[in-house]
Amino acid sequence: MFEEFKKFISRGNVVELAVGIIIGAAFTGIVNSLVKDILMPPIGWIMGGIDFSNYFISLSGGHYDSLQAAEKAGAATVNYGRFINSCINFLIVSGALFMIVRQVNRLHVLHKEAPKTPPRQELLLEEIRDALRAQAKSEPGTRPPADNTP
Repeated sequence: MFEEFKKFISRGNVVELAVGIIIGAAFTGIVNSLVKDILMPPIGWIMGGIDFSNYFISLSGGHYDSLQAAEKAGAATVNYGRFINSCINFLIVSGALFMIVRQVNRLHVLHKEAPKTPPRQELLLEEIRDALRAQAKSEPGTRPPADNTP
C-alpha cells in the first residue's frame, strides 16, 4: 500500500496540482491586497467616497452607522458590499489567469518545432535503398533488399 501511495503522490499531475494550490493561495493574498488597498480607494473616490465594504442591510431592524458597529452590536446583516468586493476580486483573478494562460499558450506555439528533416546521410541511404529496390524489380530472379525501416 505504501508503494502504491508513493506512486500516486509522485505522479506529475499530483505534484503540479499541489504547487498550483500553494501558488494560488499566495496569489489570493496579493489579489486581495490589490483590490482592497489599491483599486477600491480610487473607485470609492470616483463614486464620491463610497466604501463598498461598508454596504450592508441590517436584518435586526436597527440603524447602524457602519458594518463594524452592526457586527459589534451582534446584529444580523446582509453584507452585499463585501460581496461586491469579492466579485471584483474574482474578475481581477480571472483576468490575470486569462492573461497568464494566454501567454503560456503563445509560448507553446512559438516553441513548436518544425518537422526535422533527416540528416543528409540518411537521405542518401534511403535513395540507395530505393534504387536497389527498383533495380531488383527490373532484374528477374533477384530479391529486393529487406525493409527494416519503421
